[in-house]
Amino acid sequence: MGYNQAYNAYKNTNIRTASQGHLVVLLYEEAVRRLAEASGLFGQDGTVRAPDIEKFNSCLQKAQAVITELQVSLNMEKGGEIAQNLMSLYVYFNNELMAANINHDRKKIDFVLDMMRQLTDSWRQAANSTANAPSATVSNVLNIEG
Repeated sequence: MGYNQAYNAYKNTNIRTASQGHLVVLLYEEAVRRLAEASGLFGQDGTVRAPDIEKFNSCLQKAQAVITELQVSLNMEKGGEIAQNLMSLYVYFNNELMAANINHDRKKIDFVLDMMRQLTDSWRQAANSTANAPSATVSNVLNIEG
C-alpha cells in the first residue's frame, strides 16, 4: 500500500469515527486550508497569475462548498441564537468569497480566512470540552439527532 493510499485510508477512518464536534472542526480546517491556498496564489503585485486562475477558482469554490455544508448542518430550531448567528456568518462568507473570486480580491479572502480560523479554534475547544458529554450538547446547534 502506497503512502497516499495509507493516508487516505487513515483519513476516511478518522472521518467515519469522528464525533459530531470533531466533524465540524474537520470541515472548518478544510475551508481554512483552501482559503489559505487561494490567498497564497496572489503574487507580489497583488494579482493571480493566469496559469493559477483555475486553481484559485477551485480553492474558493471548495471553501464555499464546505461553508455551505456547515450552513445546512445547522439546527435552526434547537440552535437558537447561536445557529442564527452562524447562518448569517456563513451566508456573508459565501457572498464575500463569490465577490473575491470574481474580482480577485485578496482582502476579502483574508478576512474570511481570519474569521474561519477563529471559528475553527472555537469549535475545536467546544468539541474537546464536549468529547465526553452527551451528544445533545453539540447537536443543539447542528442538525444531527443526538
